[in-house]
Amino acid sequence: MLGIMRKYKQSIVIKIVFVVIVLSFIGTIFLVWGKGDQGSGGSRSYAAKVNGTKISLDDYQRSYYRLRSIYEQLYGRSISPELEKQMGIRKLAMESLVESELVRQAARKMGISVSKDEVTRAIAEVPAFQKDGAFNFDQYLQILKSNRITPADFEESQKEEIIIKKARQQIKDKVAVSDDEARRYFAKRNDRLDLQFVSFSPAQLMNEVKLTDQDLTAHLQGKQDKFKTPEQISIQYCSIDPAALAGKVTLGDEEIQTFYQKNIDRYQGKGGILPLTEVKDKVRTDAAKDKAAKQAYELAADAINKNKGGDLQAVAKAFGTSIAVTPLFAATQPPAALATEAQLIKKAFALKEGEIGGPVETTKGIYAIKIKERKPAAVPPLARIRAQVEASARAEKAKDLAKKKAEEALALLGKGGAGLKAQETGSFTFSDKGEIPKIGLAPALQEAAFTLTAAAPVPKEPFKIGETWYAVRLKNRSQSNPADFDKSKDQIRQQLLPKKQQDALDAWVKELRAKARIETNTALLTD
Repeated sequence: MLGIMRKYKQSIVIKIVFVVIVLSFIGTIFLVWGKGDQGSGGSRSYAAKVNGTKISLDDYQRSYYRLRSIYEQLYGRSISPELEKQMGIRKLAMESLVESELVRQAARKMGISVSKDEVTRAIAEVPAFQKDGAFNFDQYLQILKSNRITPADFEESQKEEIIIKKARQQIKDKVAVSDDEARRYFAKRNDRLDLQFVSFSPAQLMNEVKLTDQDLTAHLQGKQDKFKTPEQISIQYCSIDPAALAGKVTLGDEEIQTFYQKNIDRYQGKGGILPLTEVKDKVRTDAAKDKAAKQAYELAADAINKNKGGDLQAVAKAFGTSIAVTPLFAATQPPAALATEAQLIKKAFALKEGEIGGPVETTKGIYAIKIKERKPAAVPPLARIRAQVEASARAEKAKDLAKKKAEEALALLGKGGAGLKAQETGSFTFSDKGEIPKIGLAPALQEAAFTLTAAAPVPKEPFKIGETWYAVRLKNRSQSNPADFDKSKDQIRQQLLPKKQQDALDAWVKELRAKARIETNTALLTD
């Protein structure tokens, strides 16, 4: 394989346009199927089993760390354990590997193979391996070496990736758009409809609702969370800003070189990867920010661990800052100083009395927090909030009444609509936005309307648009010229094919999952 690759060293610029931006990240290249030591990670010696085939811990670690690296590049800094958990990176990495293994097994049964030339071309087209627009063999080896991957392992992973792509493409290639599908689409886009409709708004039916004390009591009991005063807390907190440490960080040439190699995809020019000599100042700045963020988090974690007994003052001293205190506040109404710190607020409300929470990393810094006071949530008695409960109960029953009246009206429309004061939309064509005259934006109703015929002029059920319920009936349908369909049939097929192919692919993968025996090492998905 290396012999084949060397011939690209002197080749002309390889012209290729990549649709998926993530392919520009060198990290994504190593997401799949590397070989190596099993490592450790839970009580099992594998990450997952798919129909008896093991996915190694090494494969999982590659997928996890590279996916994590991509998120860190997007955020521009290291991701804390809490933020990582919130993103579900471990689960995403596992799901990606399981799905890839499912498709790979299916590809074997389909008899799919890949030639050496196909692998060679795929590798040569990776931007990270190019210099001045052409594949550079030395750069290829250097990048693999910096990521501790042998050429043989990487080339094997590329072969497997191509096999998976071919399997997916085979499923897509089986899909076709029939004449009937194309004709229905053409009719929907070119026919004109005129609808009769009756609408029922809850706001217009409020006065028809009758309520008893028993109704109000039942409503309050069933909607306690709605009327409950929210839990409130007052917190003490202190924070450290990683940016303040960046200027104090010292970096050796070896650290700069290592950071450059690990994040080499950040430093690409039009002709490929830029040499370190050209971007050293930027690399130094990026590396300093990264190191400062790690040091700040480690400092915070160490201070909090040493003061688990609840001494926030000692933590603040280690941070080199003072303690701030908030008044009582609800989770939905944080104090102004913490208005944008949703993650911090969530953590604060989960704390136990006397416990120091953190480190909590946000865009503003790294926090340590402690509960000062907690006021539990409570449901006031009916006598105190009778007006609110009555308004809520009346609104709910009015909604039910609107739906009931729409169902009754639909039944009458199905019999001709005698006795109903129905409105008419007037003639209209299909709208991409789903807009219907006199009704407004109603995509679902529009889709249903264009399936109606003279033989079946009403849908199966009324439609809710906003808070209003609509019962509709087809009054007239002006059909388009069949000759126009013959002229545009092929174009319509091409237009409908991509979505139908993707739907088929999604259904195929879903079926593979349903039939598979999948076992995951859950220890890898927990902290």
